[in-house]
Amino acid sequence: MKPASPDMAWMNLPNLPLSVKVLFSGYLLAIGLGLCMAGLQIMLTHGMADGKPGLSLDDIVYSYYGDRSGSQIESKLNGSMKEMGTPEARLDIVRWVRAGAPEADWEPRLKDIFGQHCVMCHSTTPNLADFTKYEEIKKLAKTGEGASIQTLTRVSHIHLFGISFIFFFVGFIFSFAVGIPKWLKVTVIAFPFAFLIVDVISWWATKWIPGFAWLTIIGGFGYSVASTIMWFVSMYQMLILSRNGKVYGNVWEADSK
Repeated sequence: MKPASPDMAWMNLPNLPLSVKVLFSGYLLAIGLGLCMAGLQIMLTHGMADGKPGLSLDDIVYSYYGDRSGSQIESKLNGSMKEMGTPEARLDIVRWVRAGAPEADWEPRLKDIFGQHCVMCHSTTPNLADFTKYEEIKKLAKTGEGASIQTLTRVSHIHLFGISFIFFFVGFIFSFAVGIPKWLKVTVIAFPFAFLIVDVISWWATKWIPGFAWLTIIGGFGYSVASTIMWFVSMYQMLILSRNGKVYGNVWEADSK
């Protein structure tokens, strides 16, 4: 076995030992796929909040501030759920909701309407309200106020803890990159954390003032770009640049000067 070089000349992405490259590459591939799935999940949830495909400012506002011009049921019936029932059924439900969703009308009339057009999904699909129960529908008949404080608290701490770990390890791998000015490397490593904090703060700000929805777009776009740059640079240097046979030396030592 070769003795370790005293200057640790292997301590850079192109010259890493094969076992470490496999470890880092496998992690980046799994994380890259996970981030793509996260983006798809956002498009299928927040991206349909205004009833139209694609993520927009209105989607952000509806998700966190809510559509306070009407109830959640009404906004869905006029948006993503518009084609799920007849115009007559939709009009009956909207009138009932605007009248305060009186329980006296539930059993004799509205229960059958929901049974014909809604319960095929809203009684069997996890995480959807059960529309066989008046109490569940009554909650959604209130004016939409977006994400609750309890939801924001739960999602915020999950994102801050979980995604910070992802950015830590992606940034750790990227710190071995060669040929990048120290100031630029430090900036790219720091950006995802800064934009993540901006993103989470923007949820709370948008909950009270819808104009802050722009910050959510900026935060999400910012940490996505920064992490994507680190991902591609790291993979390129480990898998492509390493083939030139050049020894780059201890990159951490070089960055500390």
